[in-house]
Amino acid sequence: MESAKNSGTSALLLEVKDHVAFLTLNRPEKRNALSRQLLAEFESLLGKIEHDRDVQVVVIGAKGPVFCSGHDLSEMIGCSETGYRELFRQCSNVMMSLRRLPQPVIARVQGTATAAGCQLVAACDLAIAAEQATFATPGVKIGLFCTTPMVPLVQAIPAKPAPEMLLTGEPITAQRALELGLVNRVVPKENLDQTVMDIVNLIKRSSPAIIRLGKAAFYRQKNLDESSAYELATEVMVENAMHFDAQEGMQAFLQKRSATWSK
Repeated sequence: MESAKNSGTSALLLEVKDHVAFLTLNRPEKRNALSRQLLAEFESLLGKIEHDRDVQVVVIGAKGPVFCSGHDLSEMIGCSETGYRELFRQCSNVMMSLRRLPQPVIARVQGTATAAGCQLVAACDLAIAAEQATFATPGVKIGLFCTTPMVPLVQAIPAKPAPEMLLTGEPITAQRALELGLVNRVVPKENLDQTVMDIVNLIKRSSPAIIRLGKAAFYRQKNLDESSAYELATEVMVENAMHFDAQEGMQAFLQKRSATWSK
């Protein structure tokens, strides 16, 4: 994948630099709402990134003061049943694609993330938030319960706070999101980019092939019972141990040298 930006008319910008794919929501005038066009561009770009062995990490950010306000309500009024089903399936496919993506995905949250925007944060593997960021699932306030945003939210935070967010629609602060496990770190806005890149660089030090294997195994075992999880993990460990990078890494450690990873 070439290291280049999309045109300014795109709802989602892509820049690839130093093995990192930066995806930037580009509808600041619409609070980065997830229009059908933006979701379609998301699906297309994630499909390309998935097969690009040169990309080791994905960072999702946004232009303007709002990270993402959820679905574009101006596109949702008066739709047919088929139209609504297609829209919510399209959005769900994007969220599931983030989990299936071989590369780790980091949300760079500089501002408010509501409804499907909060879902987007929860669907990423990691999330770094600026101190002024807020998170909410406020659909209940307008008669549209945040049912699809609920799916990754309840996997990210405990059982009592999740329904409180969903039933009241009230926002939580970045610090509260950190306490609940929705985000990994909260930092001053001026430190946001550096903190994101610090984590990116830590991930990039390890074997890309083993990172891909490990991420897939994490989500595969997550909802299994303990016995099934160990059975799966054992087979993954065997596959991992036989991989060139595992042999190289163990030898490099014993020989006190830096490992040379494959792609």
